Amino acid sequence: QVQLVESGGGLVQAGDSLRLSCAASGRTFRNYVMGWFRQAPGKEREFVARISWSGTITNYADSMKGRFTISKDNAKNTVYLQMNSLKPEDTAVYYCAADPIGSRNPGNYDYWGQGTQVTVSS
Repeated sequence: QVQLVESGGGLVQAGDSLRLSCAASGRTFRNYVMGWFRQAPGKEREFVARISWSGTITNYADSMKGRFTISKDNAKNTVYLQMNSLKPEDTAVYYCAADPIGSRNPGNYDYWGQGTQVTVSS
């Protein structure tokens, strides 16, 4: 079992930065692919980024590439999402998720956090 708790969301202006954190419990954290997803009102949950269990392989959605950075600290059981140059269209609830294999499909992830709201004003 893996339990995930996100934090770091908030209200910011366009062009600002935020760093989201996802704290995981469970001694098998280092064996999971960790993903960040987001869901805006009225829209489906979409892939943002994912990171391999070792932290050496990362993937991003095209619209986030160059602005967002995913990282993890296995010693702290925490995965991060650094978001720079935020845009109003980045407004959503951001979720972290864990899965032994992981992919860009949210349906493939076994464990989810409760989400953290990010609101970007223009």
